[in-house]
Formats: sequence, C-alpha cells, structure tokens
Amino acid sequence: MARYEVRIAGFGGQGVVTAGYVLGQSACLFDGKNATMTQSYGPEARGGACRSEAVISDTAIDFPKVVKPGLLVAMSQEAYLLYHEDVKEGGTIILDEDLVSPSEEKKNIKYYKIPATRTAEALGNRIVANVVMLGSVVSLTRMVSEEAMKKAVEARWPRFSELNLKALKKGMALGRQLLEKE
Repeated sequence: MARYEVRIAGFGGQGVVTAGYVLGQSACLFDGKNATMTQSYGPEARGGACRSEAVISDTAIDFPKVVKPGLLVAMSQEAYLLYHEDVKEGGTIILDEDLVSPSEEKKNIKYYKIPATRTAEALGNRIVANVVMLGSVVSLTRMVSEEAMKKAVEARWPRFSELNLKALKKGMALGRQLLEKE
C-alpha cells in the first residue's frame, strides 16, 4: 500500500469526524503506519454537512490532504451527492443503505451497501452507526487490521467500549458477508 485516501462524509451528529480520527489512530498507533486526518464541518455542526479525510500510508506522507479518494464512506444522501464523483477510478464507495440511495452506480467503482443505522438501532443506540461503518471499512478494505481497529475503538470510548465493540464486530461481519457474495 503506497497511499490510501479516505473521505468519510455525512451530517453533524453522526460521528463522521470521530470516525476519521479513530481510523487514523488505528493505523498510526496500533498498526505502525503513517496517517493524517483533516476535518471540515459547517458552523451549524449538528445536522449540517461534515466530512473527515484520512491519508494512510506505509511510507512517509508528503502531502496530508486527500487529492482523489480511493474510498468514500457516505453516511447521508447529501454527502453521497456531493462527493461520489470525486472517487478515483477503481475506488470504493461504502454507503449507509438506510440513508443513501445512489442515483446510478459507475461501472469502475465498487459499491457496498451497509445497513449501518438500522444495525446501530438494533444494538440499542443509533449513535454507533459510525462504528458499524468503521467495521465494514476494515473488513472490506483491509487498510488497517481488525486488532488495530479494536484497540482504537477501546481507546476512544473506554466507558462505552462494550457497545462500540459490538457495533464494530457487526460492521466487520456485514462487510465479510458482502465479500462472500462477490
């Protein structure tokens, strides 16, 4: 892996920025890779558009910004519409199928539909939909190891690690199921 560029987008309150932070932390602190993370959100915060971007690499990162994402994680329809055209050829889009309906799927992009919000609600708290998505990112891309992501989740939410680890495990299982169907 030379350089992996990731954009996670949705609306404020979904944990989009936190998901980017945890992804970068899992790569850097627990997988020994290099990572950068940037974030962008509107002044209205909760409910407004937001995104986080991570660059993950086995080698030094010479430019910390995402230029052409290889992965888009879309957690809202607005985010999908705004960013799906930016995904590089041969890239991947993982979307929350409960909140995002792609108008058309490009032939040179892999699409994975994850019921993140529904899964989080079944676990008892909609707020962990971002962690369900992180689990799917791990199993679908292998850009970070499962163990590294588990450690990052535990470090980020020590008081709520049980719920978040369940969400992560469900997301990983959903990703694996999609890979088995290919």
